[in-house]
Amino acid sequence: MTKTILTEEKKNIQNQVMWNRLLSVVEEQGQTLIRTAFSPIVRECGDISAGVFDLEGRMMAQAVTGTPGHVNSMAESVKHFINHFPLKSMNEGDIFITNDPWMGTGHLNDFVITTPCFKNNKIVGLFSCTSHLTDIGGLGVGPDATDIHMEGLYIPMLQLAKKGVMDQTLLKLISQNTRQPVETEGDVYSLAACNDIGCKRLVEMMDEFKISDLKDLSDFIFNKSLQAVENEINKIPNGVYKNSMMIDGFEKDISLEAKLVVNDKSITVDFTGTSEKSKFGINVPLSYTKAYTCFGLSCLVSAEIPNNAGSLQPFQIDAPLGSILNAPYPAAVCARHIIGQMLPDVVFGCLEKALPDKVPAEGASCLWNITFRGKTDRGANNNSLFAVTAVVNGGTGARPIKDGLSATAYPSGVKGTPVEINEAVAPLLFLKKEYRPGSGGKGKYNGGLGQVIEIKSAINEDMDLLASFDRIKYPARGRSGGENGKAGRVSIKGQRQLNGKGTQVIKAGEVLEIFTPGGAGIGKYSERDEALINKDKENQLN
Repeated sequence: MTKTILTEEKKNIQNQVMWNRLLSVVEEQGQTLIRTAFSPIVRECGDISAGVFDLEGRMMAQAVTGTPGHVNSMAESVKHFINHFPLKSMNEGDIFITNDPWMGTGHLNDFVITTPCFKNNKIVGLFSCTSHLTDIGGLGVGPDATDIHMEGLYIPMLQLAKKGVMDQTLLKLISQNTRQPVETEGDVYSLAACNDIGCKRLVEMMDEFKISDLKDLSDFIFNKSLQAVENEINKIPNGVYKNSMMIDGFEKDISLEAKLVVNDKSITVDFTGTSEKSKFGINVPLSYTKAYTCFGLSCLVSAEIPNNAGSLQPFQIDAPLGSILNAPYPAAVCARHIIGQMLPDVVFGCLEKALPDKVPAEGASCLWNITFRGKTDRGANNNSLFAVTAVVNGGTGARPIKDGLSATAYPSGVKGTPVEINEAVAPLLFLKKEYRPGSGGKGKYNGGLGQVIEIKSAINEDMDLLASFDRIKYPARGRSGGENGKAGRVSIKGQRQLNGKGTQVIKAGEVLEIFTPGGAGIGKYSERDEALINKDKENQLN
């Protein structure tokens, strides 16, 4: 009996060591993608995901580097690949690709690539990765389109490589349908390369630990993670918790309605009552809705538990078909991040009633990505057009025991693009990029600050701004007496206000002025520590 127990303990320890090794493998996979990518939003900002999956399509491990919208939706996409390309038909050297928003990560600009991993001529697992490509044709990265086919090249589930030979016809089709052919094709190769590294490192790990398959390890990871999350859920009082949030929308205001139900071992979130889908490209596929809702839940419920199929299993998410959070084909979805990235704050508003001491105030939430396109004097390979996205962030909401973070991406985690990079790859001149004093809502703990940014064309040419901004009409809301954050604003300096959404022309010589939103405060400002107040004055934050 004792010998059996010791053998079981030894097996558990080995599985834990291999699990940690897997986390290292997928992190190297993700870093390979970043280091070889062509698009600045990938190599500078980390807008990616990378992970390893078992033969059932269950995510075993994900890279820490990456965004929740990519990772948690990619977690489901591998099952779609397996359905389209059965495992028994896969060969070593095969690579599969799609940017289908409903089977991938929510919009056409995200390419998902999945690669089977073989050991001794036997498939043992799959690696998958995602990155954001700056331009894939169509109307560009903005919300103007009224159906998916206006938004760019739509790649169904296809085979990118067969037994190690890349499909040159597909690559030419991809590069021909973008304003940045060299960068786009380069990013496809980068995605393929990072999966290759993952496969190589996994086989090395399996050889080291003398295992021939991943079944036992995958079951161990799934069951341990599931049990750990269930234990955390059990600490939350059972009940039904509701919250609603108004946001700007495009043609009209949007209401996000959530009902969260906590049971002993599971949490369900139902978005019934949420506004119907939009005519324009701010709609959200259900996969992306699930991704950011699950991330919000994980942040509060199971923050210390690695993200995988087991840790996601207790969270069940649904939204009515035809609502803006479950928009079916052929809805336009290019700017789905605007609404999808609000969902952690919506979930926090539900759980605040159950976990009042753990929930932050609302923040800017969605990225304020500034996307331009137009003529350039810096095009490579005789390319006279440019398309670039400057990743910009607002402030996060105040935390229960700390101020919010300024100019920080939450929940996306995507880093801001350095000014020098934007100016090097596109004809842009940044005149100002600094904190926006007073934009964080006051409270016992203040919300984080937004930014003030001024940009103009560096050449005597007009350029298009593909605006995809929110929290202009409805700012982040404070909690427990904390003040709201300041709303965002977009304008031509000294002249006119611009719309928060839709393509608009910035004429040569005009200065685009961006004020990103601030995060909201928590608690009454009258309760703020005097030392913090003095620090605010010293840093001129008020």
